[in-house]
Amino acid sequence: QVQLMESGGGSVQAGGSLRLSCVASGFIYSSTCMAWFRQTTENEREGVAASSGAGVALYADSVKGRFTISRDNSKNTLYLTMNNLQPEDTGIYYCARAREYCYSYNWSSRRVMDNWGKGTLVTISS
Repeated sequence: QVQLMESGGGSVQAGGSLRLSCVASGFIYSSTCMAWFRQTTENEREGVAASSGAGVALYADSVKGRFTISRDNSKNTLYLTMNNLQPEDTGIYYCARAREYCYSYNWSSRRVMDNWGKGTLVTISS
């Protein structure tokens, strides 16, 4: 059974940092594309970043230069380090497993993901 468990959310002021973690189980993690999505009050669930099975990092334009996705395959854990956080980054952040290999043209599509965590809330105050 696939399980994804996020942690690390919280409340910080603008300009601050957070690191999210997602522990995965129930599948061969090391060869699987994994991604972070977020749900804000204004937008539909959107892709934030992805790490392909080969470790290639892919980012939404809105977070490039501020967020870093990484993975520790020995711990089956995905990370999202978020720096210079802004109020528009507020939302629920979800870890997701992709059903297929991730490329620049498909990683941010929810249809590519087949399993989701329950999410962790990130709140940024101005």
